[in-house]
Amino acid sequence: MTRTRTADEERTHLNAVTASYGEQIAPFDAKMRDYMMRTFAPFFRDGNCLQVGCAHGDQTTLLLERYSDLTVVEGAREFIDLTRERVGDKVLFVEGLVEDFETDARYETIFFSHVLEHVKDPVVALRKLGGLLTPGGRLYVVVPNAEAASRRIAVKMGALTHLEDLSPSDIAAGHRRVYRLDTLCRDALAAGLKIAESGGIFFKPLANFQFDALIGGPLISEAFMEGCYQLGKEHPAMSASIFVIAERRD
Repeated sequence: MTRTRTADEERTHLNAVTASYGEQIAPFDAKMRDYMMRTFAPFFRDGNCLQVGCAHGDQTTLLLERYSDLTVVEGAREFIDLTRERVGDKVLFVEGLVEDFETDARYETIFFSHVLEHVKDPVVALRKLGGLLTPGGRLYVVVPNAEAASRRIAVKMGALTHLEDLSPSDIAAGHRRVYRLDTLCRDALAAGLKIAESGGIFFKPLANFQFDALIGGPLISEAFMEGCYQLGKEHPAMSASIFVIAERRD
């Protein structure tokens, strides 16, 4: 009884924050999805894929270019409807929380992008996903980076009290925490996973809303964006997002 009530509360919480995402994909978010795929392409393996959390479905579309056997678990009905409009019947959708997802399937690839910061217990969620991997499968976990250059600037400005402070936009989006690379690795290891790779994606000198206003203009050209992507590989601690690629520890 307690578990069901908790799940209902989590679904209510999730559906309450979907409005903060709007109906359109923000330009910077769309670019970041492409950079994630570029970053992970050398590590992807053939087989089936599970995506946890689809939002507007832009990442789902990109995953479909790589995986024909794709399942999506999403707790917000609105996001399922938006994504289904984009991909049709090419994807199996399961409405529910990842913590409650039950299946006999095991996956070669599990994509868990910008979801871990939302869940109630991150170690429980990571442990659950680790149990859904095949023996050779890989779990790709991406989260916003507490140490991004833009957040460092925000602390100096006084907009944030410290790097792991939750901003108003974090709270509106339903974020419960913000990670550094070491704390992301800590939770993955605590969940019984083995970390195969880790790093950062896209050096981030500006806030999201600033990128959204300037992308495509003379100040934020494609060359500038590419330069930030390449620099993020060298300076993961200042990147927009950080990641781990994890495997089962058998």
